[in-house]
Amino acid sequence: MPPVFVVALGALGVAALAKVLARESRRVNAELAALRRDEAAGRDPRHGTLRRDPASGEYRPSDG
Repeated sequence: MPPVFVVALGALGVAALAKVLARESRRVNAELAALRRDEAAGRDPRHGTLRRDPASGEYRPSDG
């Protein structure tokens, strides 16, 4: 009977570890998403998309 208890205790430990790892993964992903969102919101408009000027052939920053 004792091996059954050891297996059950091991299964509970694995389940608890999986729950902690999933929570930590969600926390880190939320933190990274916030950083990406802040980075995108604070992006300097001077570093926007470049568009080719048909008259001169040069690339210039787009207005929008």
